[in-house]
Amino acid sequence: MSLNNNSAAADIASSRPAGRDLQRLAILSTLMAFAAISTDLYLPAIPSMSAALRAQPGTLELTISAYLIGFSAGQLFWGPIGDRFGRRLPVALGLVIFVIGSMGCALSGDAWQLIGWRVVQALGACASVVLARAMVRDLYGRDRGARMLSTLMTVMAIAPLVGPSVGAQILAIGTWQAIFWTLAVIGVLTLAALFTLPETLAPEHRNTEPLGKAFAAYGALLGNRRLLGYAGAVGFFFSGTFAYIASSPFAFITFHGVTPQLYAILFAVGIVGLMVANQINARLVGRFGSDRLLAIGATGAAVTGVLVALQVLTGLGGVWGFAIDTWLFVAMNGFIVANAISGALADFPTRAGAVSALLGAFQYGCGVVGSGLASVFADGTPWPMGWVMALSGIGCLACALLVRADRSRVAG
Repeated sequence: MSLNNNSAAADIASSRPAGRDLQRLAILSTLMAFAAISTDLYLPAIPSMSAALRAQPGTLELTISAYLIGFSAGQLFWGPIGDRFGRRLPVALGLVIFVIGSMGCALSGDAWQLIGWRVVQALGACASVVLARAMVRDLYGRDRGARMLSTLMTVMAIAPLVGPSVGAQILAIGTWQAIFWTLAVIGVLTLAALFTLPETLAPEHRNTEPLGKAFAAYGALLGNRRLLGYAGAVGFFFSGTFAYIASSPFAFITFHGVTPQLYAILFAVGIVGLMVANQINARLVGRFGSDRLLAIGATGAAVTGVLVALQVLTGLGGVWGFAIDTWLFVAMNGFIVANAISGALADFPTRAGAVSALLGAFQYGCGVVGSGLASVFADGTPWPMGWVMALSGIGCLACALLVRADRSRVAG
């Protein structure tokens, strides 16, 4: 797709009625939120699920790891499919698989069945996320795409804020199976809403090469320095973010002695900070450009990651010093993820689905690595989480600087 086509798409998108834009925003936000709602909704039910299924201690936690692995790998399948056949049909197929997986979870008779069906859930849900990002690329140019992604991420950040509370309410009036039946209903309703959207990838802009060749093209994409910079920035940042998500309950509740209720509030404040940063990014990206704001966010991640490590090492500021430093790190998401994704998609307009899949695989794959490192090196203190966040922030900055250096080299 040429730059003129990009501009035309943006002009068409901007000329549509505000009501249609709100409808599109709501549906795309729901599609992108499937990663969060699929897990956050059932977190409060894990203890009762473990007892009901007579699972060994720690086994039910594997439902999260299995989901992340399936979600990460599945995106690599759906990306080229979306570039070849358009966005709407693959998303619809993914939603059908998600509904089947959710029903399988609800009907599971033991923990390992549940873990298996969670993988099926993930393979379906990831189609919604990876191709929703590609749909944004179809409709908007680089900087406006970054602005739209920031807005979408602000809306989808509501899911981790309210998901556990909604799951707890469902559990209060029903069994843990009701949560998965609810997810199945959400999948069906989203599938119905999907068909109110037009197909965003016109036939003349689709990648017509055989799928085998399209899958093989991942190797060529990985050889692009700037794409590696964008993917690395997202991957390193999510490594630190998932280390925080995995370790923060222990760090706040066990180590610092806060109540579970206060922990929920402190965690929510971090999500609110992310939402605010996304809105600031949406307002500034047209003025400063997505690559510059990515570099600013990566610098913030490196600085705040080091501050987290120093805080957990020295204990300076106690629980509030720890909370503020981690809030600031999480908030950098608002300047890193949308800008990295938008920049990468703009560089490869005919492979937007494959590029979005590659970024998503880096994002969640590195998240598994970050959370795993924090768990493997756990020593009774938040220190392992701190050094993972510090190294992740520094790695994120190095990758963002690689993007800037490569763009300057090409421009020169």
